Amino acid sequence: MATSLYDLSVASFLQGLEGVACYLDKGLAWAIETGADVEAIVETRLHPDMLPFRFQIQQTVQHSAGAVDVVKSGVLTFNRDRPQLDYAGLQAAVAGARDRLQAVTREEIDALAGGEVLIDTPGNRRLFTAEDFILSFSLPNFHFHAATGYGVLRGLRVPLGKRDFMGSLRLKAKLEG
Repeated sequence: MATSLYDLSVASFLQGLEGVACYLDKGLAWAIETGADVEAIVETRLHPDMLPFRFQIQQTVQHSAGAVDVVKSGVLTFNRDRPQLDYAGLQAAVAGARDRLQAVTREEIDALAGGEVLIDTPGNRRLFTAEDFILSFSLPNFHFHAATGYGVLRGLRVPLGKRDFMGSLRLKAKLEG
């Protein structure tokens, strides 16, 4: 059986967003426990030339639920205006992305397989199939920004592990022994 567009996109994004939501929750709990300024976390960067934690989390939303919207519409245009969300706003954005993804059906997404997606930026127009857009653009961007957000929190000494990042695995079965 072939892997479907739904499995490549929605199922993968839901698993990843579960991990992002988990590490956001743990980051908030750590901030409360240690007295750290939770809003300072939002502005934290791994390196001075990288965008802050806020941007990293917003991009996980853009490259997951937003990517599915792009596959539906067939066109990606970049909007440089991003709301200046606080920590609670980032948590709400991730929850909203999960809700949006849970609302689409397998049939709805699989029907988009083979469709075209145009990235339309001034001087740089690129045409993808829906599958290649997800596999070569959205998923790598999603994982990059999710890992960078995780790295910001780990750099602040938030006690996180790999399982906090990964979300629930899509198992056929859990075997004894």
